[in-house]
Amino acid sequence: MLLAKPHLSSSSFLPSTRVSSPAPGPNHAKPIAASPAPRRCLRLAVTSAAAPAASSAEAAAALSRVDVLSEALPFIQRFKGKTVVVKYGGAAMKSPELQASVIRDLVLLSCVGLHPVLVHGGGPEINSWLLRVGVEPQFRNGLRVTDALTMEVVEMVLVGKVNKHLVSLINLAGGTAVGLCGKDARLLTARPSPNAAALGFVGEVSRVDATVLHPIIASGHIPVIATVAADETGQAYNINADTAAGEIAAAVGAEKLLLLTDVSGILADRNDPGSLVKEIDIAGVRQMVADGQVAGGMIPKVECCVRALAQGVHTASIIDGRVPHSLLLEILTDEGTGTMITG
Repeated sequence: MLLAKPHLSSSSFLPSTRVSSPAPGPNHAKPIAASPAPRRCLRLAVTSAAAPAASSAEAAAALSRVDVLSEALPFIQRFKGKTVVVKYGGAAMKSPELQASVIRDLVLLSCVGLHPVLVHGGGPEINSWLLRVGVEPQFRNGLRVTDALTMEVVEMVLVGKVNKHLVSLINLAGGTAVGLCGKDARLLTARPSPNAAALGFVGEVSRVDATVLHPIIASGHIPVIATVAADETGQAYNINADTAAGEIAAAVGAEKLLLLTDVSGILADRNDPGSLVKEIDIAGVRQMVADGQVAGGMIPKVECCVRALAQGVHTASIIDGRVPHSLLLEILTDEGTGTMITG
């Protein structure tokens, strides 16, 4: 609805001034009636002429914002009260501008009735701190080689620094965040990965106990989860954040799983950025893997999504975290900003 502001004439800007005249006397001249100052009248005339144009532009901008909110209403109604799990990492974590965009998106989603859960990694920050203590980061097949010293740094950085920084940013943006790691309340229980001899303390998720998350989510808070977990003996492990996000999404009965990545999504042709697959089902994505259309680092992301869908998550999306407000585009518009995989 466009609300027109009441028109104010020039006279309404001039205060009504009562001029009191002294009593006439031999030494007093008769007062002269006050007349408007020409300079003041000229300034008011210019302002009055410019006001309609400025008001019209402001009204158009306001109407545009209202249109956007109105178009988002069906999506807000669809997802209100539903849980969405977001895996956060990559370029969106390195750029302050993109980080601010993600944080604002999370808080907005929370404000309109969704229940976001943030699962994060912190690779660049870990590398920086390893170098500070004189350890050269090592990777095999895209996975971090994690010896005892590296594991200590990983836990310190992910749980003590990155996690609390994200909690602080969400709180500053008007949300209420609660920082956790997989060790807290046995949220995640780890087991060694099959190639532990080569990778060290890189683990897999053997069990999820989401009991601690339910009251946090029900209270309208945003859980922020660092993917460090312990096995049955208490040994700490570094868990892949994509994998952890998928398992947590299944455990809390999430409506959506969203993986923020540094690519636009699944491409029909890996050499053609314009060949984005907007939507695909499990059978279709498995066929793409078999045909070699999905390869490299995209395979574990796809497998994570397929596993989450098989455990009851309704949809999983691989979206481009380099796009500002990619979360809102994916959840609150028809267009989206990546690839949505359905069951």
